[in-house]
Amino acid sequence: MNSIVTKRFLHCVEFLKEQGSIRSIRQFSQSLGFQPQSMGEILKLKRDVTLELVRKTIETYNLNPNFLFSGLGEMLSTSIDGGILTVITNNEQEERIAYVPVAAQAGYNDHLSSPIYLEELPTFSLPGYKYQHGTHRCFDVSGDSMEPTLYTSDKVVCSYVDSEMKYRSLRSNQVYIVVTQSEVLIKRVVNSLRINGTLELYSDNNYYEPYIVDGDDVQEVWRVESVISNFVSSPSHERNALHEEIKDMQTKMSDQSSLIRNLNKTIELLIKQTRTTSIS
Repeated sequence: MNSIVTKRFLHCVEFLKEQGSIRSIRQFSQSLGFQPQSMGEILKLKRDVTLELVRKTIETYNLNPNFLFSGLGEMLSTSIDGGILTVITNNEQEERIAYVPVAAQAGYNDHLSSPIYLEELPTFSLPGYKYQHGTHRCFDVSGDSMEPTLYTSDKVVCSYVDSEMKYRSLRSNQVYIVVTQSEVLIKRVVNSLRINGTLELYSDNNYYEPYIVDGDDVQEVWRVESVISNFVSSPSHERNALHEEIKDMQTKMSDQSSLIRNLNKTIELLIKQTRTTSIS
């Protein structure tokens, strides 16, 4: 019990708290799918950290495995892959959904691990079991590339896809937010990571050509779970309005046809009268 790896692990957890990467032990435990009570026993040195917990922490919070197992190097790895996911919690240490509007998306990829940047974003919560577990984020939709599925001013609520799971959990033909080194994209994804290390991104609007993103260029992936849209008239009302417009056009065309027929009859009558007068 109380192995040196456990002690180094606890030093790393304390370091993550000091730099603001985690807000509480409860939030830290939940982000790893680990019971807070079990984490409490590790903190009290009543049990050793498990290899599975160490693996998840390395992948999620970018801990340096060399430091954990040998004491060499810095606590955090300098590798971009498997970077730190920063989350926002309330006073009760319950995780909030950070909202990233269009204006904030321009610099989002440059501030992924910045607690200060995320703290300035609006946050909210949603009812429902699936929003009480895991990390969620909300993004604005901009442009028409995903019409008719998504429209400008729609908001998508997304769940975080763990970097170590993206090879297995990214399902082809589903819609994701893909954060690259330079862009925040919302696309339908075809997962080719295992085949050639790429993601194929498709728009639902056929006007836009598909393109390929290298897996090494991907910083975050978020799976679209829900859409928040502006209220519009129901489709049945729209169809009724369209039917009324068509009926009105048909009435006008019928009236115009009657006028044309009457006009033709009048012209024919005038021609006959003219011919009769000429013969006389």
